[in-house]
Amino acid sequence: MDDSRCLVSCVNAGIGYDNKAILENFNFAVFEGDYICVVGENGSGKSTLVKTILGLIKPVSGQVKLHETLKNGAIGYLPQQTQIQKHFPASVMEVVLSGFLNSMKGRPVFKAAEKREALRNLGRMEISNLRKRCYGDLSGGQQQRVLLARALCAAEKILVLDEPVTGLDPAAATALYDILQKLNNEGMAIVMVTHDLRGIADRAGKILHINDGSYFYGSAEEYMNSDYAKIFG
Repeated sequence: MDDSRCLVSCVNAGIGYDNKAILENFNFAVFEGDYICVVGENGSGKSTLVKTILGLIKPVSGQVKLHETLKNGAIGYLPQQTQIQKHFPASVMEVVLSGFLNSMKGRPVFKAAEKREALRNLGRMEISNLRKRCYGDLSGGQQQRVLLARALCAAEKILVLDEPVTGLDPAAATALYDILQKLNNEGMAIVMVTHDLRGIADRAGKILHINDGSYFYGSAEEYMNSDYAKIFG
C-alpha cells in the first residue's frame, strides 16, 4: 500500500480521554478513496475516535498521524445535529460559507473564490435553489445536504460523518447515501459513524466495529463472516 495515500493512521494508539483509554493498542488507517463505516454500541468509543481524528483530543498513548494536507483542519466534518442547530436562524449560503472559517485565520470577509466554491458545493448537493432560504425552515434531509455542502468547503480529501441519517425518513436517508457514494466515487474518503449498518453495508468498503475494548477492522466481506457481525444479528 502506498503510504503517500494514507490520510489518517493510528499506530498502537490508546483512544480515550482524561488519560483513560477506552481502546488500547489500536491500529487503523484511512487511505484516499476509502469508504469506512464505524459501528458499535453506545459508549464503545466511536465519538471519542472521531474527536481524536479531528484533533480535538489527543491519544492517551501511541500515535495518531494526519497527512500533511490535513494538519490545518482540512477535514470535512458532519456532526450529529442538535435541536438548537435545526432551528439556526441563518441563510443556507451563510451556513455553507462557515465551512471556510478554520482556514480564514481571522480574515473578516470571504474571498470571491470561497463564495464560488460554496455555490459549487451547493450544486453538488443539488440544492443551489435553496441558497437564500433560512436554514431553520428546511426539511431534515435538506438541512443535512446543507451541512454536507458546508463540510465539503473544509474538506481536502476526507469527510467524517457522525450518524448523518439520524431522524431522516428512508427516502431522505437513501438520497443522502447516494450523494455520499457519488463523492466517494469521485475520490473523497468517507468515515461514517452509523447505527444503520444494514442500510449502508453494501456501500462500505471497510468496517470498523468497536466493542467492549476490542475491535474489528477489515473489508465489509470479512466483517460479514466474522463473529462481530453477529452482534448486529
